[in-house]
Amino acid sequence: MTRRIVVVQAGLGQPSSTRLLADRLATSTRDAMLERGEEAEVTMVDLRDHAHELANALLTGFAAGGLREVLDDLSQADALIAVTPVFQASYSGLFKTFFDVLEDGLLRGLPVLLAATAGTARHSLVLEHAMRPMFVYLKATPVPTAVFAASEDWGGATSPSSTAAAPGLSQRIDVAAAELADLVTGRPATLRRANGLADPVPFEELLDR
Repeated sequence: MTRRIVVVQAGLGQPSSTRLLADRLATSTRDAMLERGEEAEVTMVDLRDHAHELANALLTGFAAGGLREVLDDLSQADALIAVTPVFQASYSGLFKTFFDVLEDGLLRGLPVLLAATAGTARHSLVLEHAMRPMFVYLKATPVPTAVFAASEDWGGATSPSSTAAAPGLSQRIDVAAAELADLVTGRPATLRRANGLADPVPFEELLDR
């Protein structure tokens, strides 16, 4: 069985430590799924590519173009990996905007792995004080271990251009990925609707309400 995993990352740079962490989490989760006898199909979403569409969706209340495709993919996902840089002691505005435009209930019951990046470990509590409460409110199911990566976590270097994760970060990634894989493989494959328009209520039924 092949499970569908959507990775949403809000890094702004190319490359960025946020995208690097997202890639590592996706790879580790795919490996953990294989260890449990299931394959994973990963869809990577770079929110920077949808910034204008997100702004339009906020103004119009309707997602179009590539953003609509992303939301449809998410509606059919078996799991979500959500990664944000830390700005002003919280998740980024771009990251929050994406989850602001989701249809109500889209993440209900969906296993989620939370992760964040910042220049210093002093921001690590963002995971528990900002991200986890938001996903609980959205009725998702966050795994117990969230992953934070500061600059020094990348190979002991101070620059995110270093691609080697320090042992501590690698261990956190593997633990969180295993928890996500356990949650995904322990439940039936997701069969969910993309949005309210995917299964519209017949007009005659609306008239009877």
